Amino acid sequence: MARAKGGFKTHRRHRRILKLASGYRNARSRTFFRAKTAVYKALSYSYRHRKERKRNFRRLWIIRINAATHTHGLNYSRFMNGLRKAGVTLDRKILADLAIHDPQAFETVVSVARAS
Repeated sequence: MARAKGGFKTHRRHRRILKLASGYRNARSRTFFRAKTAVYKALSYSYRHRKERKRNFRRLWIIRINAATHTHGLNYSRFMNGLRKAGVTLDRKILADLAIHDPQAFETVVSVARAS
């Protein structure tokens, strides 16, 4: 009986991995074994970094809000506590955008937080 080598399905699997590895350097884009390890590593990194990106943006927004509130004589935690007490439901992304692009609007938000 002849040996079954996989044929079509193996080639299809190899093609799929090599297509994902296109753009990698040297043997990582040409040989299946090297490409497979590189692609699996890249996919695990991309999964992990999708989670990290959310954390990093939140940290950036907090830093920007804190810097903007310090110019108005308030720190970040007191500012956020004042907003919570006043019932303002702006998220950190919007607050950071206001702090950079519309300082007058941010100043009114700070005055609302300070009043409560």
